[in-house]
Parts: sequence; C-alpha cells; structure tokens
Amino acid sequence: MSTSQPQSPRTPRTVGPVGPVGPDGPDDEPRPDPIRFYGTSWVEHTDGYAVRRAGLAVGTLLLTAAGALVLWLGYLGLRDSGTAGWLRALVVLAFVVCAVMAFMRTWAAYARPADNAVDESAFRSIKVVGFVGVLLAYALRTLVEAPGEKLRRMDYDEALTRHLRLTAKRSRNPARRKRRTTS
Repeated sequence: MSTSQPQSPRTPRTVGPVGPVGPDGPDDEPRPDPIRFYGTSWVEHTDGYAVRRAGLAVGTLLLTAAGALVLWLGYLGLRDSGTAGWLRALVVLAFVVCAVMAFMRTWAAYARPADNAVDESAFRSIKVVGFVGVLLAYALRTLVEAPGEKLRRMDYDEALTRHLRLTAKRSRNPARRKRRTTS
C-alpha cells in the first residue's frame, strides 16, 4: 500500500531515490536534497517557505542575542572575580577572533563548495567557541535565502539538465530506426 499522494507538476517529488513507477516505467528524475527546516520546499518556494525563512531569521537572531548575553555575563563573572585585566582582555580577544572566524567560514560554506584541502573538523572547536558568529551567519543568510540553497540549487539544476539531456537522447522510438545494411 502506498502512502504517497499525487503531486502537481510544480511540486518536487521526494519519493525515494528511484522515484515512483509510472506507466512508462520507473521515474529516474533526480530529486532535490532536503535542507534542514525547509525540506524540499526551497525548490519552488512553496509550503510556507517565506514564513519559515522569516521565523528562522528572527529565532536565530534571538539566539544570537542570547548567546552574546551569556558571553557578557561570563565576562562580568571574570571581572567580579578579580581576574587580571590582561587575562580578561585575552579571553575577550579569543572569543572575538573565534566568532569572526566562525562567521566567515560558515558564511563561505553557504556560498561556495567546500574545499577538500581543508578539513572542516579541524575548525569544529573554533566554531564551538565562536558560536555567536555561526548563529549570526545563519541568521543573515536566512534573510537572503535558505542556508545552502544556492549550492543545492546549482547541484539540482545541473543534475536535472543532465537528466533531460540523457532522456532526450533516449526518447526516440527504437522501432522506427532505420536499419543499417551491411554489405
């Protein structure tokens, strides 16, 4: 028993890797990759895409402000504990540098394909310390598009173009082909 519902031509199909079976055989059209919080609604900007973007932008900006507040309270705790001024300045500098690096790497990851030369796991600790930068990059990118949409759209459009090119070559009726005579 199938639980999938009929979909309109504008709605992206997300039924498995091979696709539904139609009267002409399996549908091997490429499927868009889902994006967290958006699913595949980013393809046609349907199913509350704009509302999700607005909600996620506001929510992430609130989380960024809460994270900055937590860091500020931590700084106040250092100041009230009588920690030396140079040590407080070093801690603030470390958080600022990590936040800036985390912001730049996160922003760049949404705009262009990842470099294989640089291992992303090496920057995991910097992103954890600079979590405010990661949240800010996500919030600002959400104001522009769904984070990662540009890269996924390029990949999906390329796969769709390749699929259409291949199916156009195969769509001719083989029964109507002229047979070559070998003499």
